[in-house]
Amino acid sequence: MTEYIAPISFALFIWWFSTGAILYIDGLPRRTFLWSMLGATIVLVIGLCGLAFTRNDASIIGAYIAFTAAVMVWGWQEVGFLLGYITGPRRLPCPRDCSGKRRFVYALQTILHHELALIILAICAYSVTMDGTNQFGLWTFVVLWTMRQSAKLNLFLGVRNLGEQFLPEQLRYLASYFTRKTMNPFFPVSVIVSLVFAIMFWRDAFAASPGSFEATGNALVATLLSLAILEHLFMVLPLPTDGLWRWGLRSHKKSTPVDSKDTGIEMTSWSAALTESCN
Repeated sequence: MTEYIAPISFALFIWWFSTGAILYIDGLPRRTFLWSMLGATIVLVIGLCGLAFTRNDASIIGAYIAFTAAVMVWGWQEVGFLLGYITGPRRLPCPRDCSGKRRFVYALQTILHHELALIILAICAYSVTMDGTNQFGLWTFVVLWTMRQSAKLNLFLGVRNLGEQFLPEQLRYLASYFTRKTMNPFFPVSVIVSLVFAIMFWRDAFAASPGSFEATGNALVATLLSLAILEHLFMVLPLPTDGLWRWGLRSHKKSTPVDSKDTGIEMTSWSAALTESCN
């Protein structure tokens, strides 16, 4: 059993650290965005090279490198999206009277370029690993892709916790396309289907020889998928989630208290949309 602690711990650390690092980067001043995107692009190239390099590497190290390389490839589109470079043609809040098909079309327009980038990255990941003996990098990317699509749909259809605090200033308008509900009908389906695949990966991990390439690779992917399921549960449970990445959110702008020296009262600036026409 101890042979599985290493891949589980590694996947857990990569999930936690990469998420926090990206949150910190997207909250930095705009003058840093170009440099951040340039750095992410270098990481993308390294990640694709890592996937290509390990495509036929059926070793334990090969499984770790392929897994990490896939996360690096995924990180590029995360950074590009959260910095506002790869979003969509629509960059406006959802109109108040918008609903149904029209609301869905508007929501899709806000992330259309991002979706196209994901398809291109998936094709690249498949191309460099095609017919290789080490497919764990590709599986890692597929898990990240499918679970992110599931999360987007659940946010659109309605969940309890929308995670607005994770949106950087340049993407705050996206929150207007989210729906706050206790749960939506698609949520349990998405979790159950994901859980079935997670059980399959865990089964393959424990069926393989402990410490082997197959056991390590399947444990890495299974852990990542299990964490993605946990993130889904965070959407509906009455639990604060920002504590896990508080260090990454330090760069995000918050309301600035304004002290009144005359009255000694602490004031905070805020704004709100009008609920009806006013004179």
